[in-house]
Amino acid sequence: MMASLTAELVLIRPLMDSSLSRAQTGYSFSFCSNHFQPQQQKKRTQMFVGSGTRCNNIRNALLETPRDRLEYKEDPHVGFCDKLRTLCDKGNVKEAVGMLTVMDQQGIQVDPEAYACLLRACGNRRGLVEGRKVHSHMMKNGFELPVNKLISMYAKCGSIEDARQVFDKMFQRDVVSWTTMIAAYGNEFCYKEALELFYHMQLSGTKPNQFTFATVLRACTELGVLELGKQLHGCVMTAGFQSDVCVASALVTIYAKCGSTEAARKVFDGISEQDAVSWNTMMTVYVQSGLAEEAVKLFFEMQRTGPRMNLNPFIFSIVIRACTSLVDIRFGKQLHAQMIKCECETDACAGSALVTLYAKCENPEDGHRLFVRLDKRDLVSWTSMIAGYAQNGYGEKAIELFFQLQNTGEKPDQFICASVLQACANLKLLDQAKEVHAYMMKSNFWSATSVRNALITVYSNCGKMEDACQVFQKMDERNLVTWTAMIAAHAQNGFFDQSFKLFFQMQQTGLKPNILTLTSILDVCASTEKLELGQTFHAYIIKTGYELDISIQNVLVFMYGECGSIEDAQSMFDKIAERDVISWTAVTAGHAHNGDGKGALKLFREMQQTGLKPNQFTFTSVLSAISHLTTLDQGKELHAHIIKTEFESDVSIGNALITMYAKCGSINYACKVFYRMPQYDTVSWNAMIGGYAQHGCGKEALKLFEQMQMAGTKPNHITFVGVLSACSHVGLVDEGCFYFDSIKRDHNILPIMEHYACMVDLLGRAGCLDEAMHFINTMTCEPNACMWRSLLAACRIHGNEKLGIHAAERLLQLEPEDDAAYVLLSNIYAAAGRWDDVARVRNHMKELRVEKEPGFSWITVRNKVHSFFSRDRLHPQMEMIYAKLDELSEQIKDAGYVPDTNCVLHDVDEEQKEHFLRYHSERLAIAFGLISLPFGTPLRIFKNLRVCEDCHVATKLISNIVGVEIILRDTVRFHHFKDGVCSCGDYW
Repeated sequence: MMASLTAELVLIRPLMDSSLSRAQTGYSFSFCSNHFQPQQQKKRTQMFVGSGTRCNNIRNALLETPRDRLEYKEDPHVGFCDKLRTLCDKGNVKEAVGMLTVMDQQGIQVDPEAYACLLRACGNRRGLVEGRKVHSHMMKNGFELPVNKLISMYAKCGSIEDARQVFDKMFQRDVVSWTTMIAAYGNEFCYKEALELFYHMQLSGTKPNQFTFATVLRACTELGVLELGKQLHGCVMTAGFQSDVCVASALVTIYAKCGSTEAARKVFDGISEQDAVSWNTMMTVYVQSGLAEEAVKLFFEMQRTGPRMNLNPFIFSIVIRACTSLVDIRFGKQLHAQMIKCECETDACAGSALVTLYAKCENPEDGHRLFVRLDKRDLVSWTSMIAGYAQNGYGEKAIELFFQLQNTGEKPDQFICASVLQACANLKLLDQAKEVHAYMMKSNFWSATSVRNALITVYSNCGKMEDACQVFQKMDERNLVTWTAMIAAHAQNGFFDQSFKLFFQMQQTGLKPNILTLTSILDVCASTEKLELGQTFHAYIIKTGYELDISIQNVLVFMYGECGSIEDAQSMFDKIAERDVISWTAVTAGHAHNGDGKGALKLFREMQQTGLKPNQFTFTSVLSAISHLTTLDQGKELHAHIIKTEFESDVSIGNALITMYAKCGSINYACKVFYRMPQYDTVSWNAMIGGYAQHGCGKEALKLFEQMQMAGTKPNHITFVGVLSACSHVGLVDEGCFYFDSIKRDHNILPIMEHYACMVDLLGRAGCLDEAMHFINTMTCEPNACMWRSLLAACRIHGNEKLGIHAAERLLQLEPEDDAAYVLLSNIYAAAGRWDDVARVRNHMKELRVEKEPGFSWITVRNKVHSFFSRDRLHPQMEMIYAKLDELSEQIKDAGYVPDTNCVLHDVDEEQKEHFLRYHSERLAIAFGLISLPFGTPLRIFKNLRVCEDCHVATKLISNIVGVEIILRDTVRFHHFKDGVCSCGDYW
């Protein structure tokens, strides 16, 4: 019986060894029975195995054995190693390394594959401590060290020293060892050390392979050593690796990085089999080199000749970046359609690039629709979306997304915070900016220069210069952006001298200004009208070679125009080779600012002929020119053009339209524009209040001021100039005093000289001359010429000879060549009949060569301005004008008009005085308007001096006789004459 069993066992063992070995199954077998002793169990096993020969294989035989009689036991060695590998695959490095101790305790040896898994996992997870434990464990167990894997692990963990120690202890190094160590240096940005090691590799006689060349070329790229790269290129050619994709891509990159895109393209074209990597590399090179158009061309070429598999999210992201640089939304949408077909629209990488494209093309809403569909929204996609909203004026949405991001558990980085701060700066949202500031203080990127620069901007935009300066002073590192932000911040808040100081301090640090810095400082020169300093900066710009930059050229045109040197502005404009809309706007604004309205309009028409479309700043400049020309019809034409271009809702244009209509004499149109505006800023309220004041609508101005405060808009010093001027024009003395006191008391604004001048004018017009003098004497600052001029004019109106002489003396002390002072003093003497004193004043004017500004009036008929002087006979239609005026003179006499010869301040007879009055310039303009315009058309007359009392009476009568509204603006205000009544109520 025993012999039989033995025979069966001998026959089965080969089958077991070949079909069911322990190494294959991971199991050993033990036949169990409580009734057998060890020796008996052996026999029992043989019996069961023998019976299993009737099955086709031993596995089935064993599996058919009853469960209570056959037990599987896992091999401890295999089980531990499998578990260790599983932990490594899941990234549980600490737990995997901890198993080594358990295996040591149970006497289980670790196999090479398990060690390799451990080293790989430690490297991927940057687990240096665990990697060292594995290394120690291998040495302790006498295991033959996989040095290349150890070097790779230490390099990935960032311990280049450990990697080098392993490398240096090697007795024999192959190409993999050298390449791994060189790559380790490269990954740690030790490019010089990488090149030095490559040199030693060559000395050792080891021949580099394609991976070595690719790694070394990358080091050359980062160091920018093109010559060495060229030498390596020769070695690559000799070794026959020029067609290898990795090597060729590295060569393409180094040539591009060193500025030789043509050489990079030659290398690319020499690749025999271009794959996705090579196409991607070449397109990336074009995009990074600023050759976006070439990148797009290459994309089309790839689609024609390249492999079809290349349309993947990564390549889409590259081409979309090219579209973003070109601001090409049309092609971008075509790519978007292709992405949908390729089912990679929602890929995080390509999707984020597309979101950025839509944002750059001022279409963030489409970008957001894609953003919400992304498979995974990483910080890159959030950054793209938030920055897109912030840069396109959707600040509220950018801030809203910022808080949504925090709710997701993701932590916004410095780039997102910088974008949100930009949105807060644009909207002047101080509270939200402080929240972001607090968040950054808790984060580890608070010290980042970029976010601190953004904080300087947001605090300065919100008027918190102390906070901005505090951020600046606490910065350990200040770059050029920091200094530029501080220079612009001080200029924006009116601290122009400090801006200049900061600029020179920046130069002392060794930093050289860039284009943005220079444009900022030139803008300060423009704001302060410091022409000589601006010319100095211009010379520096020429010296540094920045003069050919279009943005510098534009700001130079603007600076010269603002500083009153329109010739230099025009000369600079003429030098610009390729003028953009900003160039035209700057020169147009310069002409308008210097009173050359005609020149500004001419330039605007020339710009339109070039095909360039005006922007909102162009329109505001032209509206300013029309305001100076007071040509209402041209203003209406431009308004219609603005409506067509859909700029009417722009706040700055609305403000300019209000000012234009008010200055052109149409306060009703100004009101219509104001009440149609979708939103107001402080300038909007100020423009309308000032317009009401100028037209003598004092009560309406004060009512609007109350509405402004109810709307939550804080008044500024310009607001109170309008309010006090409104009170002055209608004689609201008590109200004017109340509002003046409220400037400091209620609004914490320090009164400026213009406010004091308005108060003197208010008291003087009302005849409160002693109070006006007392006000001047009790001022905390020295009175200026404007105040004495206002008091002198009031003394002439109210006949206070003594105080008038005192005011004239003080005025002439400040401005000895002021012709108005001599004229007003002469008028006071003439009104008192002191003709000798009149002659003395006029002789003194001749001695000083001070000439009296001649009075003239003008009217616009069919877009042409017609000017008239007193007793003028130069107009081609003068005979008809005089005939009409003589007719009107007779008609108003019949209506009760009596000439007020006291208005003629010449020592002539009464008849001569009446003759002088009849042909005053404003009456000639009225007569011309009546014979030139259709019946019923309102006449808009403008005069450079104050209208005299006699002409005021005559114009009231004329308006009633002819049945036409006459709107007359003098240096004081607008007079609306209608049906024999003037809007000023005879108070001006």
